[in-house]
Amino acid sequence: MSNEFQTQLPPISDIWVYLSGSPLLALVLTLSAYLLGLTLYERSQRNPLANPVLIAVVVVTLSIRVLDMPYAKYFEGAQFVHFLLGTATVSLAIPIYKGFASLKGRMGVLLLSLIAGGITSVFTAVGMARWLGVDESLVRGLVAKSVTAPIAMGIAERVQASPTLTAIFAVSTGILGAILGRYVLDVLRVTQWWQRGFALGVAAHGIGTSRAFSVNAEAGAYASLGMGLHGIVGAVVIPQAVAWWF
Repeated sequence: MSNEFQTQLPPISDIWVYLSGSPLLALVLTLSAYLLGLTLYERSQRNPLANPVLIAVVVVTLSIRVLDMPYAKYFEGAQFVHFLLGTATVSLAIPIYKGFASLKGRMGVLLLSLIAGGITSVFTAVGMARWLGVDESLVRGLVAKSVTAPIAMGIAERVQASPTLTAIFAVSTGILGAILGRYVLDVLRVTQWWQRGFALGVAAHGIGTSRAFSVNAEAGAYASLGMGLHGIVGAVVIPQAVAWWF
């Protein structure tokens, strides 16, 4: 009976052909890569250099390269995670609400920091790109990348930039901010958790906010606030600024 059952099993190559053509493979690959990154991040005592998103990006990139999987095929499965990106961003309103009482007396400083951070983010990226002679279509994407990826992609469509490239710019900004933010803030002697969190939220978006939550609850709440306010202001101001600037 067992021998008869074994002879009826399809060859492993046929199974792989089926799985490689299924969107499920891309979804499993994405989730597994992030789980690996998160595990390494925890085992490194949450060292910012072991950023789970960065590890996941590297693993997925190498995997689809080795598998020779077209990006369109990969996205068929990964789009389920992509769909939750906006939902996860909106859900950050919960810790903001819980920590709303602590904002008393700090809103003026926070708004000033938001304006300074947003302007710096846009002008440094655009100024450097133009100095290097980057194509104008890419420059528009760099303007939009100053806010979190879901909002940045919407802004990119309004300013006639590539949403895909804008998302890449935004995610890259978030990864770099999450990795380097701790060291920059240490050098600047920013010690209060609410200050560190807000700075990460404004500069490093969702990935920086995730990093802040993994370190301290107050930092995470203020990072959520910084990212949310930056996204709202950016969605309103950036398209108008692009229309005037370009």
